Amino acid sequence: QVQLVESGGGLVQAGGSLRLSCAASGSIFDINVMRWFRQAPGKQRELVGAITSGGITNYANSVKGRFTISRDNAENTVYLQMNSLKPEDTAVYYCNAFTTYGSYYWGQGTQVTVSS
Repeated sequence: QVQLVESGGGLVQAGGSLRLSCAASGSIFDINVMRWFRQAPGKQRELVGAITSGGITNYANSVKGRFTISRDNAENTVYLQMNSLKPEDTAVYYCNAFTTYGSYYWGQGTQVTVSS
């Protein structure tokens, strides 16, 4: 079992920045990939980006160059640094853990609202 807790969401003006955190606990050594997803009202959940246990990252085209995923292994935490935020980035952001056993775990989500 893996438990995930996101934090760091809030209200920010367009062009601003926020950093989201996802703290993992439990069977963290089983985690292969950590991903960030987001879901805007009335839309499907979409992948924002991911980071592997080896530190390799990839991003959706919509956030490439603006968002950065990093990890602090000592703190068992993954971060999503979001810069140059746009109103269309408004969504609930979720972190997700994928384990070596093929299991997925989700956090509770954190709201990000970008005002124009």
